[in-house]
Amino acid sequence: MTLAGTVEDVVFYNEENGYVVADLDCNGELVTVVGNLGDVRDGESLTLLGEYINSPKYGRQFKAEVCERSLPNTESAVRKFLGSGVISGVGPAMAKRIVTSFGSRALEIIENDPAQLSSIKGISAESALKIGEEFRKISGLRKAVTYFSRYGIAPAVVAAAWKKFEIYTVQAVEDNPYCLCGTGIELPFREADRLAQALGFPMDSEERIIAGIIWCLRTNANNGHTCVRENDLSDNVCYELNVNEKQFWNGLVISEQRGEVVLCDKYDYKFVFLTEYYRAECFIAEKLAEMIKRNDCGDVDYSEEIAGIEWEQGIQYEQLQREAISGCMNNHVFILTGGPGTGKTTTLNAVISLCRQRGLKMKLAAPTGRAAKRMADLTKAPAQTIHRLLEVDFATSSHSFKRNEENPLTCDVLIIDEMSMVDTLLMESLLHAVRPRTRLIMVGDSNQLPSVGAGNILRDLISGGRVPTVELKEIFRQAAQSLIVTNAHRIVRGEMPVLNDRRNDFFFMPTETEEDTLRLVIELCKTRLPNTYGYSPMEDIQVLCPSRMGVVGTQSINKELQLALNPPAKNRPEVKYGNALFRTGDKIMQTKNDYDAEWRRGAELSHGIFNGDIGIIRRADRVNAKLDIDFDGRMTTYDGDMMKKIEHAYAVTIHKSQGSEYPAVIIPLPNGMDRLTYRNLLYTAVTRAKKTLILIGTVRKVQSMVENDRRMLRYSCLKPMLEDMFV
Repeated sequence: MTLAGTVEDVVFYNEENGYVVADLDCNGELVTVVGNLGDVRDGESLTLLGEYINSPKYGRQFKAEVCERSLPNTESAVRKFLGSGVISGVGPAMAKRIVTSFGSRALEIIENDPAQLSSIKGISAESALKIGEEFRKISGLRKAVTYFSRYGIAPAVVAAAWKKFEIYTVQAVEDNPYCLCGTGIELPFREADRLAQALGFPMDSEERIIAGIIWCLRTNANNGHTCVRENDLSDNVCYELNVNEKQFWNGLVISEQRGEVVLCDKYDYKFVFLTEYYRAECFIAEKLAEMIKRNDCGDVDYSEEIAGIEWEQGIQYEQLQREAISGCMNNHVFILTGGPGTGKTTTLNAVISLCRQRGLKMKLAAPTGRAAKRMADLTKAPAQTIHRLLEVDFATSSHSFKRNEENPLTCDVLIIDEMSMVDTLLMESLLHAVRPRTRLIMVGDSNQLPSVGAGNILRDLISGGRVPTVELKEIFRQAAQSLIVTNAHRIVRGEMPVLNDRRNDFFFMPTETEEDTLRLVIELCKTRLPNTYGYSPMEDIQVLCPSRMGVVGTQSINKELQLALNPPAKNRPEVKYGNALFRTGDKIMQTKNDYDAEWRRGAELSHGIFNGDIGIIRRADRVNAKLDIDFDGRMTTYDGDMMKKIEHAYAVTIHKSQGSEYPAVIIPLPNGMDRLTYRNLLYTAVTRAKKTLILIGTVRKVQSMVENDRRMLRYSCLKPMLEDMFV
C-alpha cells in the first residue's frame, strides 16, 4: 500500500546501510516507518510503498520498500528540514531566521538565488554562496534519484552515477543512457537499454551499438574469453541488438577509434579484444619472455644438495622430481605441474629448503585465502593471497595494487600455487610487481578447471612450450592406497573410476531420480556422515554441484540444508535480503571481491573479503539489517548492498571450490545438463576431497562425464604472443 506524509522525527538512522526508523505525520496521525530509506531529514515529504508489519518488540510499523522524496513546501516543514543539519553551518536558530525572512520559498531562494541569504544577520556573502552550493549538490542527487525512480533505476545506481557526473548526472544520462554501463556504475546493458527506449533512443543509435559491442565482449570475458573472433562478435551483436552488419562494423570502428577495443589479425583468426585484456596479454608475453631469456641463474648441479635433503628427510625423490627441483633453482621462470599424489608438495618443500640454504628471500602466495592457508600448512612456510601480496590500495577507486614496477616485490624467489586459478588480469598485476631477476615458480594442475576470470594462463604457458616445465606423473605408494587419488587419475585419463570398492575412501551411491539424490544428500550431511565419521556438517562436509540450477543444484540444496542443519529458532535471528534469508549460524560464501569490506582479527584491522571465502554468520541483526560474519577468524559486518555479494554455502559449485580441500565431499550428479558435466569438472570435484568422497547419481552419468573430454575452450592470444617473443 501507499503512505504519504511529512517526516516529523528521525528516531534512528544507520549511516552505513541507510536503515531508518522515523515518525511520519500522515494528516495528523503519527506512523512509525522503517526501511532502507537513506538519509531522510525532518520535514521532508515522503511517498512510501510498503506494508504494515507487527514487530514483537516495537508493535505496528510501516515497512517501506520504495521511497519517493520531495522537498518540504510549508514553513514549519522547511524550518524543520533546514534545522536538521542537512546543510553544514545551518542549525535550528539559523533555519528559523531564514524561514522568517523567506517563508515557504526559502529552499527555492537557497537553490536559485543564495546571495539573498546575506541579508540575514549572521550570514556573510561568502557563507550564503557556500550554503547554496551545498544545497544544490544535495537536492541535485535527490532530484536525480526521484527522476530515475520513475524508470525503475535503483538509488544505488544513481548514487554511483552521481559520483562520476555530479550535477550533470541527469543530463549525461539523457544524452547517453548507456553511460550507466561504464566502469564504476556497471548497470547491466539490458537495463540501460530499457531506459534508453523509455527516453526515446532509436534502436540503431551509434551509442547503443557501441555499448552492445562492449557488453558482448564483457559477457564473453565473464565466460573466460580474453578475446572473441570478429565474425562471432558480429553475429552475436547483430542478433542480440537486432541490427545489421553494416551498423555493427560502423560501431566497431568507432569503438576502436575511442580506444575501447583492439582488433588483432596477426594469428589464425581476426580477434576483437577489450583493450584491458589485449594490453594484459601483450605485457604477460613480453615480461615472461624477458625473464625466460635471462640466463644468469646458470646451470648448477644440485645433485649433492638434493641427496643431502633426502638424507635429512629420510625420503628418496624420483627422477622427475630431481629434474623439477633443479629446474626451479636454475630458471627465472619455471612451472611445476602434476596431479594429486605425484609429489608436487614434496618437490616444492625441497626447493624451499635449497632456497633457505642459500639465504634467498622467498614469498609464497595463492589466489584464495583457503589455498594460501593450505599452502602454508603443507610447506611450513608463510603464505598469503596474491591480493594481500600485491597490497590492494584502498585509497583508489579502482582498488589498484601498491606493488608495481615502481614498488616491486622484494624477494629473490616467488612461488605461486594453484596457478590454474590465476586469470589474465591478476597475472598482469602480479608480473608488474615482479623484478626481472626474481625467480618465478608456478605450481598447479593444468587438468583442473581454468580460472573464474578470463584467460587460461597455466594451460597456455604449458602448451606453448616456451616456459621450462616438469610434469610429475608417478603416483607415490602412500597416495596410491587412496581410491580418491587413483580414481582421479583414472578420470583424467578417460577411464571409468572404480565404483564398487566400499572399503576405501571413494564411495559411489546409486540413485535413479534427482529427488532421491537430494534426499540422500540431506541424510548424509545431517546424520550419516556425522554419526559414522564424526564429521561436522559445517566445518568438514562440503557439497559440490556441477550447477546452481535444478533439483540438485546449489540453490535447491542450500535451501534444504539450511532447513535441515540450521532451522528457524528463537535464538537464531534472521535478515532477509532479496530472496535470501540469512540466519545466525548459516554457512555462507563470498561471491565477488569486496576490497572495501573491513575486518578485524584480534588487534589486527584490515580490508578485503574475496571471491570464494567461506564464513559463518555469528549474529544476524534483524532490526538494523546487519550480519556479523566470521571468515576463518576475520570478523566483518555486512549490511545493505554488501549482502548481494554473499550466498549460502552448504552447497557450492565445483568452480567455486577450486583451491580448497575438505575432509568430506559429496557430489550429487544431475540427470541432464550434459553441457555442464564433463571430465575436467568431475576431476576437479574429486580432487577437492581429503578423506572421504561420495559420488551420488547413475553409473551412466559418471561414464558420460568421463567420456566427455570437451575441454573448456577459451579464446586467448597469449600462447602465440609468447611465441612471437622468441622469433
